[in-house]
Amino acid sequence: MAVKRKPKRAPPRLRAKSSRKESARSKPANQTTRAGAPKKNSNCPIVGIGGSAGGFEAAMQLLRHLPPKTGMAFVIVQHLDPHHGSRLANLLSKATSMPVTEIAGTTTPKPNSVYVQPPNKCVIAKNGKLTLVRRTERLNIAIDHFFESLAEEHGSRAIGIVLSGTGSDGTAGLRAIKAAGGLTFAQTEESAKFDAMPRSAIRSGFVDLVLPPDAMAHEIQRIADHPYIRRPLADAEQVEKDLYRQTDDLGRIFLSLKKQMGVDFSAYKQSTLIRRVNRRMALHRIEKLSQYARYLRNNKKEIEALFDDLLINVTRFFRDEALFRVLKKRFLPALLKNKKKERQRELRVWVPGCASGEEVYSLAICILEVLGNELSKIRVQIFGTDLSESVIEHARAGIYPSAIEKDVSKARLNRFFVKRDGFYQIHRNVRDICTFARQNITADPPFSRLDLISCRNVLIYLSPELHKRCIPQFHYALNLGGYLILGPAESVGLYDELFKLVDKKNKIYTKEAKTGPRATDFIPQRALEPSRFGTTARAGTGANFNADILKMADRIILSTYAPAAVVIDHNFLVQQFRGRTDLFLEHSPGPATLNLIQLARPNLVPDLRAIIRRAIKTDKPARADRLKVTLRGKNYEINIQVVPVKVPGTDKSLFLVIFDETTSGNKRERLLRVLGKASAQNEVTDLRRELAASKDSLQTIIEEHEATNEELKAANEEIESSNEELQSTNEELETAKEELQSTNEELTTLNEELSNRNLEMMQLTNELNNLLASTQMPIVMVDNALTVRRATPAARNAFNILPTDIGRPLSELRPNINVSDLENILREVIETLETRERKVTDKEGCHYSLRVRPYRTADDKIDGAVITVVDIDGGRESDGVKTGRRTKDASSRQ
Repeated sequence: MAVKRKPKRAPPRLRAKSSRKESARSKPANQTTRAGAPKKNSNCPIVGIGGSAGGFEAAMQLLRHLPPKTGMAFVIVQHLDPHHGSRLANLLSKATSMPVTEIAGTTTPKPNSVYVQPPNKCVIAKNGKLTLVRRTERLNIAIDHFFESLAEEHGSRAIGIVLSGTGSDGTAGLRAIKAAGGLTFAQTEESAKFDAMPRSAIRSGFVDLVLPPDAMAHEIQRIADHPYIRRPLADAEQVEKDLYRQTDDLGRIFLSLKKQMGVDFSAYKQSTLIRRVNRRMALHRIEKLSQYARYLRNNKKEIEALFDDLLINVTRFFRDEALFRVLKKRFLPALLKNKKKERQRELRVWVPGCASGEEVYSLAICILEVLGNELSKIRVQIFGTDLSESVIEHARAGIYPSAIEKDVSKARLNRFFVKRDGFYQIHRNVRDICTFARQNITADPPFSRLDLISCRNVLIYLSPELHKRCIPQFHYALNLGGYLILGPAESVGLYDELFKLVDKKNKIYTKEAKTGPRATDFIPQRALEPSRFGTTARAGTGANFNADILKMADRIILSTYAPAAVVIDHNFLVQQFRGRTDLFLEHSPGPATLNLIQLARPNLVPDLRAIIRRAIKTDKPARADRLKVTLRGKNYEINIQVVPVKVPGTDKSLFLVIFDETTSGNKRERLLRVLGKASAQNEVTDLRRELAASKDSLQTIIEEHEATNEELKAANEEIESSNEELQSTNEELETAKEELQSTNEELTTLNEELSNRNLEMMQLTNELNNLLASTQMPIVMVDNALTVRRATPAARNAFNILPTDIGRPLSELRPNINVSDLENILREVIETLETRERKVTDKEGCHYSLRVRPYRTADDKIDGAVITVVDIDGGRESDGVKTGRRTKDASSRQ
């Protein structure tokens, strides 16, 4: 019995441990960026296929080229009419030998099978099964629903495909799959019958491969056998650990990223980095890390793609509604109340890791709603920063798919968004208070004088080493009493003396009045070394201990005695800060900037600009001495030197701007003046030196001004020339417009004439039809080809003509009168223009007079002949032939 009990007790403990581990992973995924931890209950990779208009044909083509045994399950989510049944499963089964089934209730997906969503339902992946839920949204976003559930359930083993369709359904779902480590595809716009859905997905930047359906099938077949897709989920963590041990190859990969993208990922969270690298290897069907490191070496596009993959995250508008409710109800009103008491009423907010801007705009909307009509009384400025330039551009555009309707209320959509072509664009009054910029929070200096920082689910990607750097930066950047918002799985860690937790549920902290980091603590981290990634210092190792002391001593000496400096490019943009620059530089109110001229103190700007321009022009060091700076009532003299620096391996040049405070000279001169030993000659020399420097500066400014004037004159001439051309074009357009109006009037008149003519023709046609119907004489009209053009009702009996015979050759008819050479008579009349008359008899022996005359048009042209038959037997009706016999002959002719 004891042997039997142990297995019964062991699984609950294992399940509890696994549950806790998965809970830690899946919770951030539900909130935001962390979507990469799949659950352990999925059996096979699942390919989600979404389509709308034109998606059926694309799905047929995709299935037709897929092999029957890929080891994957395929789930097709198609926009269908909710009020009618669907035969989609039956139709798709004709394109593949795999079983195609319409999902009913709860279904366990099996490999090498195809599943189809039924009408008026949404399918989601949950607990290893496909489950149907009722469609409740006013907008059909069934594809997004399924893709998002697939990302949460299957993680890296999920594959999403967007096919032809209208709207933008599927875009948000692909983003979730890619963030979870899955693979994403979209149909090419050229091959799609309706390209709105694939175009929306492609432009979002969350599509790995853009292919037509047949090529997509071949790519899926190649990827199906890759270990990233095929390996059991239970082995995924062990594989990640094995990859992490390959420190040399990982170091080369991150060194390539550092060189091209300028970002050191060595201190980021290891599991996330390795998972993203493994995903890129699967896309290129590379199985060894060393091969991928070599592939990256000379492939700039792949380095950029890996960089974007490492930074991808999932966010949405008003993520975690409870947080935004408490912000609106409690914290934002408190901040705004305090701002009303200050002389400079300005509310400053920072969102690090803002991704595509949803959280920035969500905060902006909340602030505008709280301010109401008092917006003009307080200046609001919200900074959104991220490492990826592509997502920053997306955030600046402020354009989002219609799927945001599930996160944003209808009232907010109407007030804060503008709908265009099926997309929503943020309103101008919201966009104007938001500023977006590229920034690395682990290396770049933070913003200052902030009232609120929202850094949710960013720290979970960073190592504890970077936590120790970021948390003090947030403390430095916040005003006293300002708020810091972190994600559900994040905390301030060891820095609880800097922050006080004021809302445990929503992880909102307030800044405590404790001494934070100095500005010198914000100098950038050292460059990446390949051996640095994955190495761990061992306790008690003397060499490492001495090295750490040496580095600490070097840092203290550099920060204490080395002059302050900045590194700039040709556009005066600061690339790096060195030492304490607060004496020379300061952030001015307004939009964030790294332009050195805008950061410099006002009385330094003219000389600083002149020195930098001189160094750029000559490509040699330039220097200015004994410049005056006044700060907090004290006067300082500084020297500025600009040194050109060549970037190794490139043709690019940077410039090191060094600020050197001449404090010793100031002290010596003040001492000489106090003792009465400073001579007037020294003062004159100083004044002459300052005057000469001012003249040089003025001369430089004059030259720049003259050059600028010349450029403005040239630009003005070009503008005037363009203006003349535009005026000429405008006159031509006006003339063309008048001509079009005249032509339109003529066409209107002509149209009225044609309408009147049509009415007249209709009237004449009616009169002619009535005349022929009332005439009891057989009359047949033929054209030059001797085909029947028109016949009276009486002629239908004599010539055996039915209404359907109009347009048939007369020779094909069997008339009831005996005229053997009728065709010859007709041709003779048409050629000679003479009337012919002949006596003829019918089959009963009755006599008639057959008369043939030319058919003349209004312009006296011959266009056929007219045949008339007159009964010359007394007392007989002109129709002559009995109806019964006509019917019999007609039926026999048919």
